[in-house]
Amino acid sequence: MTRTHHLLVVEDTDEDFETVTDAARRASIPNLIRRTATGGECLALLRASAQNSTALPAFVLLDLNTPGDDGRHALTHLKKDSQLSAIPIIVLSTSANPRDVAYCYANGANAYHIKPVNHVMHLQMLQGIFTYWLGSALLPTERPLERR
Repeated sequence: MTRTHHLLVVEDTDEDFETVTDAARRASIPNLIRRTATGGECLALLRASAQNSTALPAFVLLDLNTPGDDGRHALTHLKKDSQLSAIPIIVLSTSANPRDVAYCYANGANAYHIKPVNHVMHLQMLQGIFTYWLGSALLPTERPLERR
């Protein structure tokens, strides 16, 4: 995995964010990981990036339950914004509520994962996400020839 696009993680819990960065290290992910703590901060950062023509993230790892404007709010607005709608949104939530899952997919989420309570399982799940999205999937921020 040699892609250098940054990743955006929306996570309000320091411990969970440390798990994300630990999983990235273990998966040998060289990507810069940027963090926002709320859905509102995520939207503001991405809109500013689009307006200033700076690089958008390879994907957004989105926690649904953040304070203020939460992940649901961010998801809905990101997928309605023509400059941001192509960014893959991977939801990572403690919620297994079928309504949350249905809401996220109906509003354009590309994947929905439930955060395991077990730390080792959480690390393994995140490593799998990184491996898939940065190693296998062709992202909208790259052309097919860039992968060779």
